[in-house]
Amino acid sequence: MLKHLQSTTVVISDPDLVAKLASLEGLIIFRGPDGKCLRLGELVPPDRLPSGIKSPISDEEFEEARKQPDSGIPLAEFWKRVERGEYN
Repeated sequence: MLKHLQSTTVVISDPDLVAKLASLEGLIIFRGPDGKCLRLGELVPPDRLPSGIKSPISDEEFEEARKQPDSGIPLAEFWKRVERGEYN
């Protein structure tokens, strides 16, 4: 099962820094003025999990599920059930 990851949003308004961060790959080390590491960051593509996080469902299980006929419910019905408290 995936552990809940706490996150904090920091908005960067400096256009040069935004461009620099957007062009980076791999691990990013954020350092303070004294050179000490403040935080590590990693760019994660939308279709991947962050490093150290493993999906409880294997790629093979996903592929098998894709082959099965659709047995889901309409999204509108899902949200009605959520509002009724049927899902936690």
